[in-house]
Amino acid sequence: MPTTDDMQATDRYPHVMALVREQPWAILPAKLAVITDLLRFRAEGGRLTAEQIADRIGAAAERPNPARAGAVAVIPVYGTIVQRVDLFTEMSGGTSTERLSATFAQAVADPSVGSILLRIDSPGGGVYGVAEVADQIFKARGKKPIVAVADSMAASAAYWIASAADEIVVTPGGEVGSIGVFAAHEDISRHLDAEGVGVTLISAGKYKVEGSPFEPLGEEARAAMQSRVNDYYSLFVRAVAKGRGVSVDDVRGGFGEGRVVGAQQAVKFGMADRVDTYDATVARLARGGARPSGQRADGDAPGLSDDSRRRRARYRR
Repeated sequence: MPTTDDMQATDRYPHVMALVREQPWAILPAKLAVITDLLRFRAEGGRLTAEQIADRIGAAAERPNPARAGAVAVIPVYGTIVQRVDLFTEMSGGTSTERLSATFAQAVADPSVGSILLRIDSPGGGVYGVAEVADQIFKARGKKPIVAVADSMAASAAYWIASAADEIVVTPGGEVGSIGVFAAHEDISRHLDAEGVGVTLISAGKYKVEGSPFEPLGEEARAAMQSRVNDYYSLFVRAVAKGRGVSVDDVRGGFGEGRVVGAQQAVKFGMADRVDTYDATVARLARGGARPSGQRADGDAPGLSDDSRRRRARYRR
């Protein structure tokens, strides 16, 4: 017999599925496909253990907590990024921008914290809340050194957040990038037809049911979705350009163009400042080895091209 918790979780799944359908995403497409399939499985009554969920989506079974390494505040940014703590983040072992914002603010305000390290291992997530937390991090430059380490992935929304830090470090086997935004429309009309189910939508407002999953996506609806995606992509690109001290054109045409890139290539392109391990980065920060807040690592980033140095010197803010 289903428990009260089971029934409450089932009731919440339509809202979670609506979240997936309705917002644009800055995430690796394959990862969102896995998460969507998992949500559908749960919505249909399937049950998996926390370990099975973690195995399917490649996330930690338990979300790591913020930690301290001497005067270094280590803030984890793991798993799928969404705006609020809810069933989605609990199930995916992900990070909410709301929680990340609060934790970061505490670290900035704490006089015993000498530097802040964002330890990132994330494929990205939804766009909601990401611009706000990235702007919060960028505005904290100058108060204390802020370093983001991709250990081992900072993709899409996670890279958006990382780009706001003073410095980006990539572990030797790590990857960064996937700068892009997309939205997905799910047309289930043929499935419903095969099941003998007909859906009639009663609405008011010209575009109220535009993009409904119960019918194919029309051209007008597609254009509206594309415009929304373009707006978020522009916001993403401008934030990365500002954070990395380069031009918008450099980001659009030279930062992977939607692909993730490996550690050495990321430094060469100017997407990251150095290749190093997480432990070595913590040790460097503990020694006070972080550069002053707001400066790029032009001089000591191994493999950074002369062209990248010139571009970054020109657009540094």
